[in-house]
Amino acid sequence: PLSPQELCSGHFWRGVLAELAATLIFVGVVLGASSAPGPLAPALAGGLVAGGLVCTLGGPQANPALTLALLCTRKLSALRGAAGVLAQCAGATLASAAARAALPDDTGLVTRVSAVGTAGTALAWEMFATFQLALAAFAAAEHAAPQAGLALGSAVAAGALAAGPFSGGSMNPARSLGPAIVTGVWDDHWVSWGHAESPIRVGPPYG
Repeated sequence: PLSPQELCSGHFWRGVLAELAATLIFVGVVLGASSAPGPLAPALAGGLVAGGLVCTLGGPQANPALTLALLCTRKLSALRGAAGVLAQCAGATLASAAARAALPDDTGLVTRVSAVGTAGTALAWEMFATFQLALAAFAAAEHAAPQAGLALGSAVAAGALAAGPFSGGSMNPARSLGPAIVTGVWDDHWVSWGHAESPIRVGPPYG
């Protein structure tokens, strides 16, 4: 557990900064790719940037769903978890504000429940996609595989392609929250958070 003294430590704040920067980069890349027609571009962009972040920043969660999984399994203190989620949401909001200012059309920024199914269908696909992402993150952390970036990037891309037609394939509540804040569009936003408590350990916190 994190003691109050550790709030003054550089290790703690480097971890918080890594979460903010990683989420800003991830969400920014995905939102930029979302301006292209079809689901393929954002799915590939998300997979590539997720893999790159694992290799460059040491594997920050950059995703409240994964951070909450650490909290549920008591692998992360409440203070570290709260700081991480706040940093992730701040990074996503900054990226969303920049994307909205830069892109001519912001309709593709917000993840929405598709007309193909209901909100319940979208939630089921989000849960499935997030589960396979967390499973890949868990396996990569447990075995310290050199291909961790490839495994996580592939899981992000596969989940986005599978769930995209139904829920937008977010698998990341911060990715959905940022655009909702800057655009004011909250339709079925709860779907993006309803899957966020998968009890799987996904890696060492702030490592």
